[in-house]
Amino acid sequence: MTVDEQERTESPRSKRRMILDAAIDNFGGVGFEHTKWATIADEVGIGQTALYHYFESKVHCLLTIMSTELERSLERTRTVTAGVDDPGEKIRVAVAAAFDVTQREALQARILMSHQDLLVGERSSKREEAERQRARELVREIEHEWAGLIKAATTARRRRKDDQIVLARLMLGMINSVWRWYRPEGAHSLEEISGVVVDSCARLID
Repeated sequence: MTVDEQERTESPRSKRRMILDAAIDNFGGVGFEHTKWATIADEVGIGQTALYHYFESKVHCLLTIMSTELERSLERTRTVTAGVDDPGEKIRVAVAAAFDVTQREALQARILMSHQDLLVGERSSKREEAERQRARELVREIEHEWAGLIKAATTARRRRKDDQIVLARLMLGMINSVWRWYRPEGAHSLEEISGVVVDSCARLID
């Protein structure tokens, strides 16, 4: 078991979850670059050096938030579509579920979208690189999960065979783009946005 795997199974008394929550609130609120590592320590109530027991750097923490959000998204999609029989309805349910989030999950999604460039280049730190690789693998799993949903839906409608991965990326791109501009205090609620995106994604495979 790796250090990061051990940390994910630590006791409820562990500060790791508190650190992640504080980081999500700050990275998603004022931005990663404008958040001081010392601020996270102060909010959690520990010394700054104690942060390094859990995360070796602010970037390591950021990458962990990103991979955690990808994992949450994948599991949510699998859960909500498991009991749905109609392939087309699976798509609609999966898209709607993407917007059924808490405020902190919305921030987590915003962080992921804002820092995807971090997943491109190899990291010199072993722990950062391990988290980056985990995130990249989750991206692949998510794309294939959605490609499977699309394949089932298009086969059921007897349409020509499309490139399901391309369609999956188009759908996911539409869904994820919302987190770049959505704000809770904005003109449109997540429920309203969800309805528009659900209909738009359904039209992609009609």
